[in-house]
Amino acid sequence: MKAVLTVVVVTLLAAVSPASRADPPELFSYRGPCDASAAVALDAEHFVVGNDEDAVLRVYRRGQAMAVGRGLDLSRFLDVSAGDEVDIEAAARVGRRIYWISSHGRSSSGRKEESRRRFFATDIVDAADGRPPYLRTVGTPYTGLLRAMEKAPELRPYRLRDAARRAAEAAGGFNIEGLAATPDGGLLIGLRNPLPQRRALLVPLLNPAAVVAGEQAADLAQAIELDLAERGIRSIERVGPSYLIVAGPPADSGSFMLFRWSGAADDAPQALAGVDLQDLRPEALFAVPGSRLVQLLSDDGGVRSAGGGECKKLPRQQQGFRSLTLPLLPLEGR
Repeated sequence: MKAVLTVVVVTLLAAVSPASRADPPELFSYRGPCDASAAVALDAEHFVVGNDEDAVLRVYRRGQAMAVGRGLDLSRFLDVSAGDEVDIEAAARVGRRIYWISSHGRSSSGRKEESRRRFFATDIVDAADGRPPYLRTVGTPYTGLLRAMEKAPELRPYRLRDAARRAAEAAGGFNIEGLAATPDGGLLIGLRNPLPQRRALLVPLLNPAAVVAGEQAADLAQAIELDLAERGIRSIERVGPSYLIVAGPPADSGSFMLFRWSGAADDAPQALAGVDLQDLRPEALFAVPGSRLVQLLSDDGGVRSAGGGECKKLPRQQQGFRSLTLPLLPLEGR
């Protein structure tokens, strides 16, 4: 019988100081791809970003607009041709390793794109002389995750095979957008779509290290259903003993919310009150090490500039994404 995810239910940094509660949200714009969709903190000052459009991972220093250090072009490693979209959507850190996952969904027109079916890993490398940390690829990209999910007996009730044949954002389509570590070294795969019975799905992956090592196929456990107010998972991150979840619409229009979840399958996620996400479309979330701050990155590909054009259609030097840094908040009444 496969392991069931259990996590001790503890409040998320409940001892938030009055000073940190009063800290105003910090909005900052970074230069680079518009479609920031996956991010991981490398240390207290640096984070790495993946995006929807290309296969490059970029390292940023918090509060510095331009990417720094050594980026990592994954095109050859992932075996994708120029112009193909990898559609990197989520990442999760386990020790010094970062696991990355693409959407595994079809294009907006419903076209099947093999380049979007990748699960892979990088390791964090500390650079000398105070330079930013960088990444190196490890193992082998895995392309069999969707097939494993379609065939898994535990997931049959969700008819994922049918969902995967629809456009990613269509009603009942298939779209991965979240990834989070579990205490035992496994991962939780968060789905933006479908929403069976209006609930979001988390699919436990029990053996990620063996998968990227090429030693085993994906070992999946029973899905966890979460009530996120009829929203799918756009990002999920383990912060201390609990998880923070960015929930958003399965299609392109709709509002976003921030939830905290204990990690226990039977516990309901709780909406975090008093969080103003402004007009951001957050698709990446990470805790800032050594602080009580959380940083959210917005997928701004469709955001219109003052001149009226969408971000991703602007000249490369004018493109970028916004970031909102928030203090971690306890639940209302806690």
